[in-house]
Amino acid sequence: MTREYSGDILIVDDTPNNLRFLSTTLTDQGYKVRSVTDGLMALTVARAAKPDLILLDIMMPNIDGYEVCQRLKANEQTCDIPVIFLSALDEVLDKVKAFTVGGVDYITKPFQLEEVLARIQTHLSLRAAQKEISQLNAELEQRVRQRTAQLEKEIAERLQAQERLLHLALHDVLTGLPNRTWFMKRLEQLLQQVNQKTGSHFAVLFLDCDRFQSVNDSLGHLVGDQLLVSIARRIELCLRSGTMLCRLGGDEFTVLLQDVNGFAEPIKVAQDILRELTPPFQIGDYQVFTNVSIGIVMGNDLYKQPEHILRDADTAMYRAKANGKACYQVFEPTMHCHALDSFQLESDLRQALDRNEFVAYYQPIVNLSTGKIASFEALARWLHPEKGIVYPDKFIPLAEDMGLVMAIDLFILRQACQQLHNWQSLGLADQSLTVSVNLSVKHFMSFNLLEQIELILQETGIDGHFLRLEITESDIMQNAEFAGKIIEQLQRRHIQLSIDDFGTGYSSLSYLHRLPIDHLKIDRSFVMRIGKNGKNTEIIRAIIALAKSLGMCTIAEGVETQEQLDQIRDLNCEFGQGYLFSAPVEAEVAKDLLKSLG
Repeated sequence: MTREYSGDILIVDDTPNNLRFLSTTLTDQGYKVRSVTDGLMALTVARAAKPDLILLDIMMPNIDGYEVCQRLKANEQTCDIPVIFLSALDEVLDKVKAFTVGGVDYITKPFQLEEVLARIQTHLSLRAAQKEISQLNAELEQRVRQRTAQLEKEIAERLQAQERLLHLALHDVLTGLPNRTWFMKRLEQLLQQVNQKTGSHFAVLFLDCDRFQSVNDSLGHLVGDQLLVSIARRIELCLRSGTMLCRLGGDEFTVLLQDVNGFAEPIKVAQDILRELTPPFQIGDYQVFTNVSIGIVMGNDLYKQPEHILRDADTAMYRAKANGKACYQVFEPTMHCHALDSFQLESDLRQALDRNEFVAYYQPIVNLSTGKIASFEALARWLHPEKGIVYPDKFIPLAEDMGLVMAIDLFILRQACQQLHNWQSLGLADQSLTVSVNLSVKHFMSFNLLEQIELILQETGIDGHFLRLEITESDIMQNAEFAGKIIEQLQRRHIQLSIDDFGTGYSSLSYLHRLPIDHLKIDRSFVMRIGKNGKNTEIIRAIIALAKSLGMCTIAEGVETQEQLDQIRDLNCEFGQGYLFSAPVEAEVAKDLLKSLG
């Protein structure tokens, strides 16, 4: 008999004669045959050998063929092996049960050999077809998997590219921190949560580096960038897990604290940051000292837009800078009103020069030996059309930020020189009367200062020896060498120089000795407390002695009482200035003072 398919067959029968007959016959047909006599052994052999077909007797000791078949089908290793039942049972129910437990065929004993061989061949052919189909399916699945993998790879690459772009869009390239865009989106989400859930709060800390621009200007942008990264890393050390630190841009950072109750935690975080930033940063070969000014605002359901929270935190930060830097300030609603006033004042200040709204007020400087006016200090006043007189402490800082302070300096200088010329023309001012004008450090350190002064002196017809310029000692000491060159050129033009607010800065006596300065103005803070515990008296005595040793005269500022006047006279101070003599006054009133005290 010819076969179309050979395979591996397991025969399970507890009757030895049946086993021998089937084994011999099937072996002669070219099949590889294994035989076992009980169900438990059949399960073991089936798992180990994985035959292509099992011929299974039903009636066996220990476990019958039905249970053997059930166990085969329940096992992942043997579940797909076809089982043909061989049994003397010929009842329909027996056959139904055989198919129910997973059998593929049922041959009743005594059987015809041809029938058995035919059915074996049929099921082995089906088995082979199934294997071929499975192989084709496997190949197809492999191709699908490969194509799917390729598509997934392409999709993953696109997603990674999109994620990189999204990361770049939401993160700062230098520090790797979330940027302004991400911060504002998160702030908007928190505001929505707060407005939906009463009692939920968060806090924003706005950080701005102190004196960072000077690092960039002196050490370069590369050092500045490295410093920003180091600052960010130190700030992170102060934050609990889940707290968002962002770089808004430049030298500005924000911290977003969620689920806070009151200002205790934000203030502690601010204090931790200030403390952490106090030690110097080692950037390459440089030791750099810097810190931050911090504004704190509490987010609550009163806010509707994230921009308003950032605005208020920024406002509080600037108040911290005004309070001396390297500190924090909690936002208060009155600050916003003040910020609006400052903004309006800034807008008005841009037009004030064009509208000639600035005017010089004059305060006499009196010779304490003669009681006569030796000089006038010209002080800038802004005659605001709505607010009235605005004093320098209100508009000079704004003018410096806006780049207008040099123009204001020149305006007051020109007006003061013209006024002195008018007094001279009227015969009210003798050859000893001078006029003093304050200069900002930006103006004093500008390269065309001398050219501008000479032009004004020519325009007003005033000789240089009638002019005295005033600048604070700390401003001079910022660049003492350059200042020395400017002062020497002023001296060649017979223009005098006074150091204002002396005693409050950080003068280097070696440089002070080398600079040809005419007057030291003793700061009013010393004069106000003169005689109290003797300390300020000794300071003033030391300043006067220092000035005399350097060939300079001294002017006591802020003289307001007769007692103060008597004491500075006793200390041999040459000149005095203050409200005891006169407040700063308009030119016409100053002219009357000249008539009475000149």
